[in-house]
Amino acid sequence: MIKTSLDDVKKVLKANLSLEGIDIDALGEDSSLFEGLGLDSLDAIELVIILRKNYDIIIDNMQDGKAIFQTMGTLRKHIKENRKK
Repeated sequence: MIKTSLDDVKKVLKANLSLEGIDIDALGEDSSLFEGLGLDSLDAIELVIILRKNYDIIIDNMQDGKAIFQTMGTLRKHIKENRKK
């Protein structure tokens, strides 16, 4: 399994999302992705694309996405357990 730290995930998000005015480095494992980063439903689609592009992870079902995108920690854990790149 490829090591995936929270800092690694933050770098990918920072490089791929418009996070103006957001201090992503201040977010921890328990920080909400949507409230902490100010994301909306269009950003959820962008997150699906980011996972596919950067980690070769496919999310077919938005119900799964809801669980994966709850917090920075749930996202990091899913990437760690499912990444192919």
